[in-house]
Amino acid sequence: MSKTYEFLKECGIFYVATVNQNTPAVRPFGAVMEFEGELYISTAKNKNVYDQLAKNEPIQIVALKTGTRDWIRLNGKPIEVHDLDIKQAMLDACPNLAKRFNKECDRYALFKIAEMNSFISINGEFVMLD
Repeated sequence: MSKTYEFLKECGIFYVATVNQNTPAVRPFGAVMEFEGELYISTAKNKNVYDQLAKNEPIQIVALKTGTRDWIRLNGKPIEVHDLDIKQAMLDACPNLAKRFNKECDRYALFKIAEMNSFISINGEFVMLD
């Protein structure tokens, strides 16, 4: 597993920043998966964030570990994934999603984070990951 994925899982909640027209938009997310060396996040297609992610414009994800000053920031490009096997893997990795979606649900959207680079600060030390 990558250090980026491990860090996000440890944080539990992370924040995804997109652009809503000309305004930044930041939202909490909790579902993340690493599959075959790639990082994935998901959302529902009826949310505004879906439209912003579907534009494939760069996004930023940040998270802070509870009770510490350790944080991560990653940049990447969201690419929508329609492969049902990968969608099922996300549902398996994040059981809370399976309460709302199945792999064939029309509202369920999955995004791979491509062109990713991540930075982490642990105990004040700033390091580039992955």
